[in-house]
Amino acid sequence: MAIRKGDKIEIDTLVIGAGQAGVAMSEHLSNLGIPHLVLERNRIAEKWRTGRWDSLVANGPAWHDRFPGLEFEGHDPDAFVPKEQVADYFVAYAEKFNAPIHTGVEVKKVERNANRPGFTIETSEGLIEAHRIVSATGPFQTPVIPPIAPKNDNLTQIHSADYRNPGQLPEGGVLVVGAGSSGVQIADELQRSGKKVYLSVGAHDRPPRSYRNRDFCWWLGVLGEWDAEAMKPGKEHVTIAVTGAHGNNGTVDFRALAHQGVTLAGLTKSFNGNVVSFQSNLAENIANGDKNYLDLLDAADAYIERNDLDLPEEPKARNILPDPECMTNPISELNLAEEGITTIIWATGFSTDYSWLNVNAFDENGKPAHQRGVSTEPGVYFVGLPWLSRRGSSFIWGVWHDAKHIAGHIATQRKYLEYRDSSQR
Repeated sequence: MAIRKGDKIEIDTLVIGAGQAGVAMSEHLSNLGIPHLVLERNRIAEKWRTGRWDSLVANGPAWHDRFPGLEFEGHDPDAFVPKEQVADYFVAYAEKFNAPIHTGVEVKKVERNANRPGFTIETSEGLIEAHRIVSATGPFQTPVIPPIAPKNDNLTQIHSADYRNPGQLPEGGVLVVGAGSSGVQIADELQRSGKKVYLSVGAHDRPPRSYRNRDFCWWLGVLGEWDAEAMKPGKEHVTIAVTGAHGNNGTVDFRALAHQGVTLAGLTKSFNGNVVSFQSNLAENIANGDKNYLDLLDAADAYIERNDLDLPEEPKARNILPDPECMTNPISELNLAEEGITTIIWATGFSTDYSWLNVNAFDENGKPAHQRGVSTEPGVYFVGLPWLSRRGSSFIWGVWHDAKHIAGHIATQRKYLEYRDSSQR
């Protein structure tokens, strides 16, 4: 079904977004024979192409970060796939079952119909009537730069979503704010390119890239962490520092980054002119990250012993490098001009934007109110969000399983609505 400008289309289910969540949703709806359309304002998996830096690879190995129905062609299962090929993978996956995806169509407004079932959807190509709506727009919608960002015309300030490579930045040093996966990888790349780099480190988890011949994705799987259904208390603002950039040897180690030449600092607190102040929590943040790392090693060792697995011991994994100068004598403030810092990269995450979704499916904080993606507004669903049903929900394989559950819920509702009593048969 082609969407032509000015047409009015009726469909059972409309999926909004054709990233990994939308493609997974379409597959399961197709398998259940549910008529649907998927609308994408850009290209399939666009965020993988233009919302990431040039050198990015998947943070999980190819055997893990994929859908069940298709492997990555031409890649060792333990390899970390470059971002463009991840995007190509979703295009190929959609083609495999002829997904009804329409690109270049923007959804502008969704409203529930009055006195009749379903929703009216205003798009850039016309109106659509749908009985059900699935928001598959994901968690990485609007880059967040905190309000403490300085008003300084002498500084180049960009979000990590807009970073591409060291060559795009002006001459001079860089302050990277945020030490999750994006901030760590960007800081490492910039330092290796020859730039002077400061990295502001907040609370984080720091898993081993691999341990005893198994990737950390495997360990989180067998230890039940991916399927954990609730976040541990106190972890709400803890990011994860992990990378596939250096293959199986790519465990993030902040001490190693510092010995390499990156200057570490605590959480960024405030700006006053050219001076940035940091909290005095660098050692605490790194110590908590170390504990997370060592706890996972302990859990892995216990699992191996409990299950009598023949996996080689790796005592060197417990070696901790000496604390660098920037940890033993941490900086509390930094004069950006005096240190020659001309760029700030804000690796400070994203927020969601549901201004287009005018339905009663949100809590008092404006966040989706749902149970495993089934929202409080009948007929509205969410897929692709962190912790939708488990820890792995926003990852490629987790999205696929969540979408299957939501498609099943839609199929069940359709069966009830298809019922006819004796007078109607």
